[in-house]
Amino acid sequence: MRKRLFLGTIATLVTILSAIQPASAQQAWTLRQCTEYAVSNNLQIKQRGNQCRQRELQLSTARNSRLPNLSGTVGESFSFGRGLTMDNTYTNRSTSSTSFSLGTSVPLFTGFQIPNNIKLSQLNLEAATQDLEKAKNDIRMQVARAFVQILYDMEIADVAVRQIEIDSMQVVRLERFLENGKASGAEVSQQKATLAQSQLTATQAQNNLHLSLLTLSQLLELPTPEGFSVVRPAIKDHPDYLGNPDQIFQEALLFKPEVRAEQLRLNATEKSIKIAQAALYPTLTLSGGLQTNYYKVSEMPADNFSTQIRNNFSQYISLNLNIPIFNRFSTRNSIRSARIDRENQQLQLDNVKKSLYKEIQQVYYNAVAAHAKYESSEVARQSSADAFRLAQAKYENGKANITEFNEAKVRYLKAESDLVQARYEYLYQNSLLDFYRGKELDF
Repeated sequence: MRKRLFLGTIATLVTILSAIQPASAQQAWTLRQCTEYAVSNNLQIKQRGNQCRQRELQLSTARNSRLPNLSGTVGESFSFGRGLTMDNTYTNRSTSSTSFSLGTSVPLFTGFQIPNNIKLSQLNLEAATQDLEKAKNDIRMQVARAFVQILYDMEIADVAVRQIEIDSMQVVRLERFLENGKASGAEVSQQKATLAQSQLTATQAQNNLHLSLLTLSQLLELPTPEGFSVVRPAIKDHPDYLGNPDQIFQEALLFKPEVRAEQLRLNATEKSIKIAQAALYPTLTLSGGLQTNYYKVSEMPADNFSTQIRNNFSQYISLNLNIPIFNRFSTRNSIRSARIDRENQQLQLDNVKKSLYKEIQQVYYNAVAAHAKYESSEVARQSSADAFRLAQAKYENGKANITEFNEAKVRYLKAESDLVQARYEYLYQNSLLDFYRGKELDF
């Protein structure tokens, strides 16, 4: 009986340890590897990348609008019925005409619309690039949160393993006492029930760990979580001084992509206003081209095709000045609409800054609370560990009953769990503060 219990406990421990310890054939992932892989493979980031490519094409189109265009036309027309002749009489006749032309035009002045369009496209491209970086930062934070959850679940599984070890040793001890008549069968059964509950807790911890690994593997766009594991980072000592939200906010304003993107869009609205104002200016266009045609009237002699094409060949060049006088207030309203867009974009920029400040405040005070919880959890864990060792010694010497022992053990393991949670929560929140300062998100 004792051998079966020992083998069953060993099997449970092996199963749990295999889940929380990476196998030698598997390469565990660090946080940096996870974030880099997620940034390279996340579908939303790829969509943002395509938006940047679209903006690049728009910029190329704006730049090329300065170039002359070139078009060629070929026409063929037929006419039937009565028509006026050279003798000023009407007669029934059929005519055919073939024409060829090649033309080009160059915008010389468009009220500064073309250069402002180019600048607008440049700003839109820069804003899209910042949106892409914002999407990368978002996925980095999601990966870090999921990574910390895995670390937490791994530690909880470790605590569950230690709980099984303690309970299994007590079962073996009580069985020996039972053989010597120093313990009752009820005490042995109660301790076995406690061991079974510890094994159930360990199984639940293992399931939670599997779900956490699944969540992170899905963020990484991995096809399956099988064989996926993470590296436990070494816990580093972080400074007690976390700065203050205002200082961190001022640092974040310099490089946070969401702020820069909205600032670029605000600059772009200035160009939009100038583009709308361009309709107030006259436009000047230079045009030129080549043309020729072949003309044939029925029942009348005519030169052959090649002769007419050669003789009718002509060239032209022209300057066209278009002066806007009145367009039903369309230009005026376009300018007013562009100015309203600028005001809205200024409000959007202010809103993004406000949201960023709120985020930093929340992370800062979460870090302060996590630090305080971490320090108090260390004290509580030490106290509960001392109390548990004392209760264990009393229990083994027959000066405490099994209920008192189990209560001390539960308090000790809960303190272990609280300490683990506080440690990783403080690690995560402190890393977030560094991330807002422009540092890489890593621990």
